[in-house]
Amino acid sequence: MNSAWGGLREQLLATPMLAIGLTLAAFFAGGWLFARLGKPSWCPGILFSAMLLAAALVVLGIDYTDYRAGAGWLMLLLGPATVALGVPLYQQLPRIRAVWKPLLISLPPAAMLAALYAVGIAWLLGASPEVLASLAPKSVTAPIAIGITEQLGGVIPLMMGGLLITGVVTTACVGLLAPRLRLRDPRVLGFVLGVNGHVIGTVRAFELGPTAGAFASLGMSLTGIFSALFLPLAWRLVGL
Repeated sequence: MNSAWGGLREQLLATPMLAIGLTLAAFFAGGWLFARLGKPSWCPGILFSAMLLAAALVVLGIDYTDYRAGAGWLMLLLGPATVALGVPLYQQLPRIRAVWKPLLISLPPAAMLAALYAVGIAWLLGASPEVLASLAPKSVTAPIAIGITEQLGGVIPLMMGGLLITGVVTTACVGLLAPRLRLRDPRVLGFVLGVNGHVIGTVRAFELGPTAGAFASLGMSLTGIFSALFLPLAWRLVGL
């Protein structure tokens, strides 16, 4: 039985259909479970999908490298999906123009801190330069983060894990702390989610409303641009 399944698995892994099917099944199942739990603000639905997918890979005995090779077709959609976020930005352009100065002032320190505190903690714990390079772009949307990681000499799977954890933690912290800090402005909430939580935070922002979603898209895009310019230069200056 095991040998029969192993042969079938190898045949399925020869095409991207198995990886894509598992990804879509985990996505819809995670969304269903998220809705059944009342859509808790402290836990994004993508976390359920990721856990279901990881469990499926373990149960089916599929190596992550093989899965990623098949799911690479889905990665091609990340770029167009990110570009499509320009539509809500255009729709909210008057509101963005009204606050462009505080946005530009707050972005550089926020983006730098997002990279520096992760790298700093890992460095204090004795992490290797490869690990440091993988953690540095953890708050950048995946299409840009992949390019930054390759430039810095990091490991893409480790970086992707950091992206997932960062997005989940950002969504949880904003959901738990915003009511206590009386932060109700959708522009502020959206920008914070986008700068720190990249795509996962942006998805959560759109659940709050179109204004929050647009400002999250803006924060995510500007953080990606700033990080793509800042991180490689900073890496060369510190000699890592």
